[in-house]
Amino acid sequence: MKFTQTLLSFLISCVAVSNTLSLFGGDQHVLDDEKLTVPGDNPLKYCRDEDHLLDIYKVDLDPNPPLAGKTLTIKAHGNFTEDVEEGAYIILEVHYGLIRLISQTTDLCEQMKNVDEECPLSGEKTITKEVELPKAIPPGDYKVKADVFTKEKKAVVCLEAAVHFGSGKL
Repeated sequence: MKFTQTLLSFLISCVAVSNTLSLFGGDQHVLDDEKLTVPGDNPLKYCRDEDHLLDIYKVDLDPNPPLAGKTLTIKAHGNFTEDVEEGAYIILEVHYGLIRLISQTTDLCEQMKNVDEECPLSGEKTITKEVELPKAIPPGDYKVKADVFTKEKKAVVCLEAAVHFGSGKL
């Protein structure tokens, strides 16, 4: 549960500021287009190339990649081009290798409290968040996707990240 909260905190932190895998089903695919890469030292990519309400200027992770048992520091900066109000939500998916660990919809404004923010979200934001990663993260490849919408179903942002824990590279 703590690892799930860590992953959610990581993505929420990225979402708060501005905070890939074909197995997600359907017509989704791995995105390697440079313009979809979120600026900074991070594994984040935009899920799709379309208009969204959050322009992320930069997200830096320290360490990058994150390490089990270490403190992950997230520094992010971005701008909401429109207010995001109560009723906004996140569709979160987490995969461990081929196994889907999480598929849930959660209230964005409730989650924002984890990074000391409240709705409505508007304008330029900068955030720094430290997250203690558990030592007991099972080694392997993790894929995380957070798709965020307003209550009117307008795209706020969609982010994906791929992280490998343990020996070897993703």
